[in-house]
Amino acid sequence: MVDKNTLFALSLFPYLGFLWFLTRTQTTPKLALAGFYGLLVFVAVTIPAGMYASLGLHQELANIDWLHGGAEALLTLSNVLVVMGFAQAQHQDGGGD
Repeated sequence: MVDKNTLFALSLFPYLGFLWFLTRTQTTPKLALAGFYGLLVFVAVTIPAGMYASLGLHQELANIDWLHGGAEALLTLSNVLVVMGFAQAQHQDGGGD
């Protein structure tokens, strides 16, 4: 069985390919693209937060509300940017009254 941390690390490669493709297409709304890149910020913050929770506080990240909530706020922000970017693009194209 594959370790969950290994699987998580390996999943970054397809996501980086996805970002590369979206960036090169030149048609992805900039705000949505910022949201997709924001997911990388979420990952970059969550990994050290999880390490701090584990090593410094001897808990899982999910058990430390202020730390887990802060990390999840970044995830929420990235999702909002993606939705707003595509909604804005749809509105500019005349769709979605």
